[in-house]
Amino acid sequence: MSPVAETPGIDGVTTGVLEHWVNGASWSGESTRTSPVFDPATGDIAAQVRLASESDCDAIAESSFEAFRSWRASSVATRTRVMFAYREILSERRETLAAVITAQHGKVLSDALGEVGRGIEVVEFACGVGELLKGTYNEQVSTDVDVWTVRQPVGPALGITPFNFPAMVPLWMLPVAIACGNTFILKPSERDPGAAVLLAQWFTEAGLPDGVLNVAHGDADAVNALIGHDRIRAVSFVGSTPIARHVATSATGSGKRVQALGGAKNHMIVLPDADLEAAADAAISAGYGSAGERCMAISVVVAVDPVGDELVAKIVERAKVLTIADGRSDGVDMGPLVTSVHRDRVRGYVDLGVEEGATLVLDGRNIVVEDRPDGFWMGPCLFDNVTTGMRIWSEEIFGPVLCVVRVATYDEAVALVDESDFGNGVALFTRDGGAARRFQQDIEAGMVGINVPIPVPVAYHSFGGWGDSLFGDTKAHGSEGVNFYTRAKTVTARWADPATRGPDLGFPRNT
Repeated sequence: MSPVAETPGIDGVTTGVLEHWVNGASWSGESTRTSPVFDPATGDIAAQVRLASESDCDAIAESSFEAFRSWRASSVATRTRVMFAYREILSERRETLAAVITAQHGKVLSDALGEVGRGIEVVEFACGVGELLKGTYNEQVSTDVDVWTVRQPVGPALGITPFNFPAMVPLWMLPVAIACGNTFILKPSERDPGAAVLLAQWFTEAGLPDGVLNVAHGDADAVNALIGHDRIRAVSFVGSTPIARHVATSATGSGKRVQALGGAKNHMIVLPDADLEAAADAAISAGYGSAGERCMAISVVVAVDPVGDELVAKIVERAKVLTIADGRSDGVDMGPLVTSVHRDRVRGYVDLGVEEGATLVLDGRNIVVEDRPDGFWMGPCLFDNVTTGMRIWSEEIFGPVLCVVRVATYDEAVALVDESDFGNGVALFTRDGGAARRFQQDIEAGMVGINVPIPVPVAYHSFGGWGDSLFGDTKAHGSEGVNFYTRAKTVTARWADPATRGPDLGFPRNT
């Protein structure tokens, strides 16, 4: 393993005080409150982030509203040119963005680069906005009457994004919203806000007018102030289910369009005919990648008899040789958790699982990382013989904790998955095409993988779950993202011969 490469302060986003980005420039606002930004691998406070006050949020919302007046009137050609320029900047500087993500979140550099790559794919999707915004037209629906529908921007939009994907999730939202003619306020997680600042700075470099993309840092006070602001017309959120429910209730109550993606408890069913080597690899990758801090992480493996013993043995074999260290080093499989508070919460779930009677096959609670004793470390944990009455089965842990549930049949496995309150993602491992086809029809989840452990859709398909994993009817990015950030307007027009004019008090009829 090579020595850790130090990440220098890049445009003020990894050291010092991270300020808001408003009207195309760094902005402090009136608030003097800040929150620490940690280096998760060392435990040190690396920076501070400014927390917006209610009056700061008001100023930022007004900026977005003023910019909307002109941006909505910009040509599709103008928006497209900006998107193409932004795509090139992101591609050229992806390593810089990934380094900032690793420094503040802790995920390994290869994982951070993957996140950036998936975000760039959404920008590429938004480059085709001209095709995406096409309306419809019907000529002569009645005598001398034509009807057409156009899609117009909804207005200033707010995106509230989580700590686990500080670049990808904002890029699910802001390129689509902006390409459709909206302005956008990004409220990133205060735990790792540096990536959001870079995304905004680089968008300005790409030619985006001032105020079209603003970044407002803050905590719950800022979130509530922005959600309730009269200038905001649409709210996108990704985070835990309780907060997603709160955001959806608050925003819809004030007449806003809402797209709130909540938590998950993703299951992976392994049938007896599955390739167990591939299934074990998938369980490791999807369960422990990014230290389990993914909404699409596999947290429950459902082993259908008689494969349980063999599958658990293969998972243990792989988990024991994972390299856990600073994500800035080469050859590292898993980095730290994002904060000590979150690490302690995950440890608490492992303690709970032991109390509930599950078999703790692997215990990563007391891992020690050489030269980084104060980092927020936790190694892979594996529970066997988990049952649906346990909280470690039903609640989202959001850490490197994998549970194995054993069942006798396919039908029992499907019923177990459907019993969960969440319906985000699910996977099936099998060699049987008939079973796979039946599964994709039967299962109650928004995203399904067949021999794919993390079925995150490509940019031109939409991301989102069912049940308590999604509040609102519209998923993220793809065509549903375009629909979310636009409103349909239908125009009915008649250009009749003056000789045929005259009053008619009857209800309009098509003739």
